[in-house]
Amino acid sequence: MRIGIDLGGTKIEIAVLDPGGNERLRKRIPTPRGDYAATVGAIATLVNEADRDLGERGTVGVGTPGALSKKTGRIKNSNSTVLIGKPLREDLERALGREIRMSNDANCLALSEATDGAARNAPVVFAAILGTGVGGGLAIDGRVHDGPNAIAGEWGHTPLPWMRADEAPGPPCYCGRNGCIETFLSGPARAREPSLERYLDRLARGLAVIVDVLDPDAIVLGGGVSNVDDIYTRVPALIRDYVFSDTFDTPLLRAAHGDSSGVRGAAMLWPASAKAAR
Repeated sequence: MRIGIDLGGTKIEIAVLDPGGNERLRKRIPTPRGDYAATVGAIATLVNEADRDLGERGTVGVGTPGALSKKTGRIKNSNSTVLIGKPLREDLERALGREIRMSNDANCLALSEATDGAARNAPVVFAAILGTGVGGGLAIDGRVHDGPNAIAGEWGHTPLPWMRADEAPGPPCYCGRNGCIETFLSGPARAREPSLERYLDRLARGLAVIVDVLDPDAIVLGGGVSNVDDIYTRVPALIRDYVFSDTFDTPLLRAAHGDSSGVRGAAMLWPASAKAAR
């Protein structure tokens, strides 16, 4: 069996998939806020309980905010700042006594939706999480693409394109810069912005740059803000005004597995045939 963990700022979710991708177990608990050791302990407890309840030792994949630095092996670029600089993979491997596979939560979303979700079998899938933060991830030919710096798809910390005079220089971001896409398109940013028109236009600008650079076969959106129906009916037409093309035919899709897509993708970091190392 394949165990997936979605580590979020407010909740930790576990799901267990059988070789056919069917769910055998799912559970959510609150994330211990601001407590790294308690977070590691909570994940270990969830996994050990799943092993016990299902009578089988599973492989473990973890989706995290941020990414593992290829230089240090520690978490970087996380809006859950308690994780930054921590050896999360090593600590979980020590706690669970098995190898862990770990990837950015948006990469896990992309993998899940490219495998059996809204973008099933699309060659190149860009996935964006519009939630507490704004993340982006890539799946190419059904596999996560991290890039040499482990930041492929991280559009949330690029500047909002074609910034208006009344938008510049943009709100401050936890990363130390101003005007990041995250500061305009996250859930908290949406709550502060009374005009849906402005939000949709900003989303269109941000996605137009992704299309210009990557031209993916599908764009999938997850996170709480992705549930706004107007995004799917109105943003494609707005993107046409910004994209460097005479057409825009890329499907803009709502994640088929909803807010559980990321945890499924975390489990899928392991192939269905894998066995947990003792």
